[in-house]
Amino acid sequence: MSENYYKDRDYKNLDKINSLLYTLPDFCTEFARGIEQRTSNLTRLGYISDIKLFLGYLVDNISEFRGKQIKELSIEDLNTLTQTHIEMFLSYLKLYKQGTEYVSNGDCSISRKLSSIRCLLKYFFRKDKLDKNVAAKVDTPKIREKDIIRLDVDEVAKILNLSEDGYELNTKMQQEYHKNTKERDYAILSLFLGTGIRISELVGLDVNDIDFSQNAFNITRKGGKKTTLYFNEEVADALKMYIEHRSKIKNLPDDEKALFLSLQNKRIGVRTVQILVKKYAQIINPLKHITPHKLRSTFGTNLYRETNDIYVVATVLGHKDINVTRKHYAATSDDIKREALTKNVKLR
Repeated sequence: MSENYYKDRDYKNLDKINSLLYTLPDFCTEFARGIEQRTSNLTRLGYISDIKLFLGYLVDNISEFRGKQIKELSIEDLNTLTQTHIEMFLSYLKLYKQGTEYVSNGDCSISRKLSSIRCLLKYFFRKDKLDKNVAAKVDTPKIREKDIIRLDVDEVAKILNLSEDGYELNTKMQQEYHKNTKERDYAILSLFLGTGIRISELVGLDVNDIDFSQNAFNITRKGGKKTTLYFNEEVADALKMYIEHRSKIKNLPDDEKALFLSLQNKRIGVRTVQILVKKYAQIINPLKHITPHKLRSTFGTNLYRETNDIYVVATVLGHKDINVTRKHYAATSDDIKREALTKNVKLR
């Protein structure tokens, strides 16, 4: 597990926060400092980005704020906010123009931005700098339940086989590229499907994190908590094959500790991993939008079917709230119960 990787990522987020705060009113800096001890840099970056979008909407669209610069806004301006102003902003988020491009937000994204506004107004209301917290009266958008998309058992085998042999890759360029990446891609997909690792955790792995004596590795979860994940012999074989391939890479810097590398012999990026998963998944089933997170869901589903223990699944996936796990795997639970009843309950 690369401590430097996580520190660098944290520093980059902090730099982004400071750059945003430079363009925003002083009360935003006070807010960011006030919640610093109980939030991560990534969480604060999300809050500040959402708040900037909200303040920009106010000065561009609401008569009471129009004509002012965002930087000039004050706590007194926040005191003039109404419930209607916030509701109008939420409606605006569904589709708006940014430069020459249109931007749309789904219910989850709108709900998150409302949470950012609530957090800001609640903070200053508790400090007695606001007369009221109007955001508390705004209804949260109803989030429609979506079907959990995951790979079926046969699709798991197909995507692993495809990454290993590349027979169904469509173009000559893809096949040539595959010759240089097949060991890496096979190991990455095996790790997703065999451990439920998050994409950020995967790209942060170093070579010396892998312990084949225990078939385990340490990762840093959300919030900085460190934990150990274990893998089976199939995943171990994929990792050993890739690590052997990695050791033969020419011109690899001696100080490069990253386990998974790009073709530039640097730590692989999140975007590169997303693209490689999409490439293989679209060939296997073009009707399913499979992402690294969907591979994580596939692992969680298979683990739940094997153990029938929602607490084990929650622990392995690193869910802090068991209800999050239960929500995502409720359908699987129903399948297990249905199978148990139809097979085992006899009337005579």
